[in-house]
Amino acid sequence: MEEKPRLSRLTAILTQLQSSRIVTAKMLADKHKVSIRTIYRDIRTLEKSGVPIITEEGKGYTMMEGYKLPPVMFTENEANALITAEQLVLKNKDTSFVQNYSEAILKIKALLKGSQKEKVSLLTERIYFSNNYSNQKTSNYLMRIQSAITNFEVLNIEYISIDKRHSNRTIEPFALYSTQENWLLIAYCRLRKAFRVFRIDHIQKITATSEHFESHNMTLEEYYKSYDKYYQGANHPDGK
Repeated sequence: MEEKPRLSRLTAILTQLQSSRIVTAKMLADKHKVSIRTIYRDIRTLEKSGVPIITEEGKGYTMMEGYKLPPVMFTENEANALITAEQLVLKNKDTSFVQNYSEAILKIKALLKGSQKEKVSLLTERIYFSNNYSNQKTSNYLMRIQSAITNFEVLNIEYISIDKRHSNRTIEPFALYSTQENWLLIAYCRLRKAFRVFRIDHIQKITATSEHFESHNMTLEEYYKSYDKYYQGANHPDGK
């Protein structure tokens, strides 16, 4: 691939710095097909032009909080909706559509505040789409659950299992999974003292508890590996 003109590359680097919490020189070098030394020079050029880039030792580069915040800001639910759409688009079979949407969403992320960037980054890792062509509307809690995931918020839910049993659960929301038919919530259930899978369309009511939990420090991939046997029945969860 031909190297981008320097001005175009500097603009792209600036956008990436604004849209990510941490960016490494290697990430930038790989993306723009240049040497790490070239990236060092580019960063110095941006710094000399007045861009407040902070170097976090051993981690990478970040932009100073509050730099050139635009007048239009997204709410948390709006940002979460954009990230959810991004994960769906990435499953599309048309390369040009995926590429153009990815570039567009990168520019949108540049408008987010630092705290919002961290939350959308977490949400990106916690959403998975399988093919879903249905346009049915079967639940109304997706945005609320997304917020609970990124804010580590304990929820109380009234739930009806597939065999019509009612229960009240206190849960620690972990991740979301979409099948062709349903949205599924993976959460730590305090009643069962283990992770369980709940169909969102079977949740009758959600109540906030004003309580927060410590991160489980586990990725979605690690969850699948650890709970693979239970997960195989996730298309028909009942929260047992």
